[in-house]
Amino acid sequence: MVARSICARGTLAGMAFHPLDNPVWSALTTGHAHLARGGALAKRYPEDIEPIAALAQQGRAAWAELASLVAPGDHVYTAAQDLDDAPVALPASLAIRERGTLIQMVCAQPIPEIATDAAIVTLTDDDAPEMLSLVELTQPGPFRRRTHTLGTFVGIRDEGRLVAMAGMRFLLDGYREVSGVCTHPGHTGRGLARALVTRVANAIHAQGRTPFLHVVSENARARALYAQLGFAERAALPMAVVGRTG
Repeated sequence: MVARSICARGTLAGMAFHPLDNPVWSALTTGHAHLARGGALAKRYPEDIEPIAALAQQGRAAWAELASLVAPGDHVYTAAQDLDDAPVALPASLAIRERGTLIQMVCAQPIPEIATDAAIVTLTDDDAPEMLSLVELTQPGPFRRRTHTLGTFVGIRDEGRLVAMAGMRFLLDGYREVSGVCTHPGHTGRGLARALVTRVANAIHAQGRTPFLHVVSENARARALYAQLGFAERAALPMAVVGRTG
């Protein structure tokens, strides 16, 4: 059964807090603590790396601290348990632009490798412009010009052009997120995403960590693919895009 709600501290449905209950906060206070911007109640990644933030706990004080981390004209993605109460808790300087649900999936065991004719290459800073172009075309989720610096990203090229990629994002104790999975619309159906996710997930297992990922609840095709690879759904995380009102 997939747990419905999350919290930053204390319990989840009566159980002890797990790092994946609030993965962004866990990352920004452990593996990516050196990147964290913010204070005791709200933290975010630098603007050029990711527009992603987390609250240590719900309530007016945490939302107010988050507001200080969002520049005019900018926005952040954040998981927020109290979205129904947010219109009351949010300061006047913030507004919810979008709401949704992310399905968190975890892969407990390495994935059997499947032979593929596609050559998988490690992407570097030189590939960043192409990565951004592919993201703009496919919209896999938030991705900015330095997102690729969060971990190893790999890709597949066709006639020299980058047509698929996947990589590592959140880093926390015992876990590593698979992210940025996308394929050019003209190259779907070739198993490219399967090959790349397998490569990234197994690399995370080789590091002694457990891979996990997030997918929007409506993306049934991606959820089915990840399930076939061995990812199990763990939680449904309410998500909001929060922006400055002025």
